[in-house]
Amino acid sequence: MLLARFPVGALGCNCSIVADPATRDAVVIDPGDDAPRVLDVVKAEGLTVRAILHTHAHLDHVMATARVRAETGAPALLHPGDRPLWDHVEAQAAMLRQAGVPVGPVAPLGEVDRPLADGDAVPFGGVSIEVLHTPGHTPGSVCFRFDEGDPILFAGDTLFRGSVGRTDLWGGDTATLLSSIRSRVLTLPDETRVIPGHGPDTTIARERRYNPFLT
Repeated sequence: MLLARFPVGALGCNCSIVADPATRDAVVIDPGDDAPRVLDVVKAEGLTVRAILHTHAHLDHVMATARVRAETGAPALLHPGDRPLWDHVEAQAAMLRQAGVPVGPVAPLGEVDRPLADGDAVPFGGVSIEVLHTPGHTPGSVCFRFDEGDPILFAGDTLFRGSVGRTDLWGGDTATLLSSIRSRVLTLPDETRVIPGHGPDTTIARERRYNPFLT
């Protein structure tokens, strides 16, 4: 497996690009708002993007989607629970600007090409990535589980190192979030590497033992 992981944009969203080294087929997870950087990695590694995956539809995870889709031809996938956020991305931008966050112009996202559902397997090359529906941060929040080699969970804003996703934004619900984490995330193997939507990586074992929101 090839993995590129880097923060993008004013809010430091972690974008991940996962590729099958044999075929160079790849998926982009949460392109954030820095399309040039995402596309530079794709070009430098000689990758063919087969899907653009979104853990949820908050602005800082989706702003680059339109350009990445246009230049790679890859479909954009999102859980239907977050379609209202997707459709009102400019309203999200306006709220952040009012809060003093330097958000630039937002290109229309267009249609979602394919919906994500719990248990889906998204193939690329000779491998695939599994969808886990983990609502709470948003209604349509998902995590992506990749078990080819060392297990990895792309957790979006559901789980962070020492913290959990905020629930004071539209559609957030604390009880639902904690239930998702305990029933869908903490049940994964201890050695699973967790790549969150922001900040440093962690492991399932570490969060089960030390995360103050979960102990």
